[in-house]
Amino acid sequence: MASSLLSSSAKPFSPATKPRTPFATRSQSQSPTISPRAAAALTARRLRALARPIRASQQPPQPQQRRRPEYVPNRIDDPNYVRIFDTTLRDGEQSPGATMTSAEKLVVARQLARLGVDIIEAGFPASSPDDLDAVRSIAIEVGNTPVGDDGHVPVICGLSRCNKKDIDAAWEAVRHARRPRIHTFIATSEIHMQHKLRKTPEQVVAIAREMVAYARSLGCADVEFSPEDAGRSNREFLYHILEEVIKAGATTLNIPDTVGYNLPYEFGKLIADIKANTPGIENAIISTHCQNDLGLATANTLAGARAGARQLEVTINGIGERAGNASLEEVVMAIKCRGELLDGLYTGINSQHITLASKMVQEHSGLIVQPHKAIVGANAFAHESGIHQDGMLKYKGTYEIISPDDIGLTRANEFGIVLGKLSGRHAVRSKLVELGYEISDKEFEDFFKRYKEVAEKKKRVTDEDIEALLSDEIFQPKVIWSLSDVQATCGTLGLSTATVKLIGPDGEEKIACSIGTGPVDAAYKAVDQIIQIPTVLREYGMTSVTEGIDAIATTRVVITGDVSINSKHALTGQSFNRSFSGSGASMDVVVSSVRAYLSALNKMCSFAGAVKASSGVPESASVGSKE
Repeated sequence: MASSLLSSSAKPFSPATKPRTPFATRSQSQSPTISPRAAAALTARRLRALARPIRASQQPPQPQQRRRPEYVPNRIDDPNYVRIFDTTLRDGEQSPGATMTSAEKLVVARQLARLGVDIIEAGFPASSPDDLDAVRSIAIEVGNTPVGDDGHVPVICGLSRCNKKDIDAAWEAVRHARRPRIHTFIATSEIHMQHKLRKTPEQVVAIAREMVAYARSLGCADVEFSPEDAGRSNREFLYHILEEVIKAGATTLNIPDTVGYNLPYEFGKLIADIKANTPGIENAIISTHCQNDLGLATANTLAGARAGARQLEVTINGIGERAGNASLEEVVMAIKCRGELLDGLYTGINSQHITLASKMVQEHSGLIVQPHKAIVGANAFAHESGIHQDGMLKYKGTYEIISPDDIGLTRANEFGIVLGKLSGRHAVRSKLVELGYEISDKEFEDFFKRYKEVAEKKKRVTDEDIEALLSDEIFQPKVIWSLSDVQATCGTLGLSTATVKLIGPDGEEKIACSIGTGPVDAAYKAVDQIIQIPTVLREYGMTSVTEGIDAIATTRVVITGDVSINSKHALTGQSFNRSFSGSGASMDVVVSSVRAYLSALNKMCSFAGAVKASSGVPESASVGSKE
């Protein structure tokens, strides 16, 4: 049986046993004769070696472990390899305001493939026609395109509840991928079976067994099963239902701590017990899915991995339902940095793509990472304390256990190129490459036009300015309404007014004027007069990208609208009114605000249009649960 996270392979110390020092290699009688000075020098060198901290980038290379094993659904040939299952596009998108359009999901999925994740859970196809189309697009493009030096092609997965209509929708979406997977689930804890499903344990087992077999009968050779709320489920019942779904053809058994209730030693023991007591477990992969309600998602995930789980379900930036999920960057870098204490575990992740993936998810989801977030927070590699700065200047390993280079983060003051208004296309494009961005020629020309507008007003354009402009110009939803002009007046001498000119989907210019409590309120009311879609502004926030009075302002908003969007929650099956986030950037705060509002409106209009266009699609895309 695999040990839990808190167990140790070290033997207890006994007074009768003389502890072995790091330098005790041979008896005194066997040691060669050396001078006292040489012995002192040797001891000093060894002490320095022991005292020097090892950063993740300085870990001893282990080439025999770095090759990704050939993918087989129900086994991994290398027992130390851990599959990374990313559910940013499914569970992560369940965060309020984190709705992404199909185009945005495709962009993020491409980055996840470059990152090297083994499985991309692209969505919940039965939740809406738009989600089904998004998962299908990802399966067709990302699920068939080799990336990286090893030609890696990720598995594309779709979530479904344990009913045939959900499974049909998931299979329709993922079957176009080279390696498709259906992930189906049903609750197994007593509280869920009694109050939510209102079914007996015997009925739950029968449904799970039948639906896993049904998924396999469609031609899907890779089926994952999750006993929802496994962390609070009866152990013997878990062993039984897992045995039955393995017999029915499940290749991966995902063990979720659905409400983030377990402590690390509990969750590690749960995985170890399942591995030891489930008949047929050698024919399936054990997976973890840990929520962060008590802030223990990463710790629980690592405990599960050490106890025998060989697939870890995570999200970029840890986004997800309620308090979020285990963070991909935290789990991956913990394994990379402390692999020797995790029994030599390793992943196929190219960690140098982490920073760009994190920024991309922030931009498309509208969920900003807190500055002190581990690995990807703005302060993760910042040092302000004088003592810390002194240590960093002498040796970076004194206060950094991970090098910024390990995650693809380059400090601005290490670049040789400083951009300004005289910088040409070649210099600007080179800067984008240095920052890790790959965009098309058309996208670059659109971006370069915005860059020139800013460079004319600022003496120096920083990396942060570049990224803000990229987000505002490139990482945006499909343009339905675009901003042509905005003019606002405000102050203490009269009412705030705003005039807005928008270009509609047919290319026609429309102008509206309005008054408000301030220039932003007036501008938003003018936009509403033109677009005429009832909305509620849920969140509004503005930040300065850099210091200085000429800094670019980035605005983020979250809205909800009175539109008919029949989306269903993956866990509850209940319909809900989606919220939509938007971002905008400009040196003018009013322009930045209007851009953000239009971004959210375009996302909402695009989503509503996709639902309307798919209204003739069979109800497989919007179904109720049979549970």
